Amino acid sequence: MLRQIVIMAALAAISVPALAGTPRLDAREHNQRHRIVQGVRSGELTRPETRRLVAGERRLHRHERYARSDGTVTPGERARLERNADRMSQRIYRQKHDPQSR
Repeated sequence: MLRQIVIMAALAAISVPALAGTPRLDAREHNQRHRIVQGVRSGELTRPETRRLVAGERRLHRHERYARSDGTVTPGERARLERNADRMSQRIYRQKHDPQSR
């Protein structure tokens, strides 16, 4: 129970909505956070897997903040962010569907 609260708090800290025009990426980040939480609840994700996935989500959020720091997200920045989100989504899927469980 405490572990779930800590994970939820860590994910909530990175869930601040973006101010620049990245609504699609924001929706993806939100969806990916929920997939991680669901994986923890169901036991599909181990502690180390969860830690790595949460760190990856933080990294993606940090890249998004950097991209919009000048007030504009260029098409190149947007494409790079989408690629990073694609990779995170693949990592989440692989970790949830591997043979390890709690």
